[in-house]
Amino acid sequence: MSVEVRDVPDAKRYEARVDGESTVAGVAQYIRTTELVAFVHTEVSPEFEGRGVGSALARTALDEARAANLRVLATCPFFATWIARHPEYQDLLYQSRSRVSD
Repeated sequence: MSVEVRDVPDAKRYEARVDGESTVAGVAQYIRTTELVAFVHTEVSPEFEGRGVGSALARTALDEARAANLRVLATCPFFATWIARHPEYQDLLYQSRSRVSD
């Protein structure tokens, strides 16, 4: 099974299709700024669960964030868990810088 993932900026999401099908097997929705991309929701159709569609979405989206020099905010539980299991992507995570007032 091959999974093709592409960014659809007008829809603000990545879409995954399986084996050249026109049906969308999964999506990863995001909010993007010039410095940051926040992944807010990921959903894989039940018939494609457990077949690597979610991982393909995460890997492609994170690789593209790295290439664009964007930090990642993983508010989506799937992305947060996936990144925690793949330490090679943890350097992308957004770290807030708290300021201490005098």
